[in-house]
Amino acid sequence: MKHVTLSIRAILLMVSVMSLPLAAASSAAFIHLTPEQVPFKHPAGLEQVILFGNPDQPGIYVVRYRFPPGMHSNPHYHSQDRQITVIKGVWYMGMGEKAELETAVPMPAGSYAFHPAGAVHWDGAGPGEETIVQVIGMGPVKTVPIDPKAPEFSTFPE
Repeated sequence: MKHVTLSIRAILLMVSVMSLPLAAASSAAFIHLTPEQVPFKHPAGLEQVILFGNPDQPGIYVVRYRFPPGMHSNPHYHSQDRQITVIKGVWYMGMGEKAELETAVPMPAGSYAFHPAGAVHWDGAGPGEETIVQVIGMGPVKTVPIDPKAPEFSTFPE
């Protein structure tokens, strides 16, 4: 049953992705950005730029996150599946309820990850290097912290 569900999800994702170029071509609403054109506004700190859609609304969205060196999210989960591609740097992905750099999986630029809905994880940049990731998902999506009293983000010690 699990394989059937995953196969159905894969087919639905493939159909929706395949239909995007057709929709864009028919409406002449192409979007093209070089890395330098992505509208990050601040030279430091975690930053999010929505490139397409809206994570708070129904439908597909594309978001880029820029993590400064050492910054990571604290353990949380999302209400919807998310697809992640590492654009720049090394992204550290950890699973479970404790954020420890030594237990993370280092994902260099070009890497891909899938975060299933409801799976507890944390992620971010290692010390010494800025990291940029791109997230694709279906909205609306909610991020739920494991410890609501903890800050949303922390930094690894140098």
